[in-house]
Amino acid sequence: MIIYEHGDVVLIRFVFTNGSGAKRRPAVIVSTSEYHQGRQEAIVAAITSNVDRPLVGDHSISGWQETGLLFPSVATGIIRTIKQTMIEGRLGTIPPADMQAIQEQLRNVLGL
Repeated sequence: MIIYEHGDVVLIRFVFTNGSGAKRRPAVIVSTSEYHQGRQEAIVAAITSNVDRPLVGDHSISGWQETGLLFPSVATGIIRTIKQTMIEGRLGTIPPADMQAIQEQLRNVLGL
């Protein structure tokens, strides 16, 4: 099994919240290596190329090109716990400054 790290940009199938279907999309792993030890899950935040509608919890990824993303993108406050087997592959890694900002947004969303 491939081991994914905090900050990796991965490709997964996101199931719509209303259960009507799924869409293949990038996500960033927000769980830590410590969390992954002994678990088969990872916690991810969805990434979207819809940059015109920032919402609470969103962060515009300034280093989107170096992550393997094809378009300017936003890491969203939409988080999911998924089985690591649902990860189709790794695209790249979020730059440290962007990852810090994503973590701050998630702390605000979760009240941490």
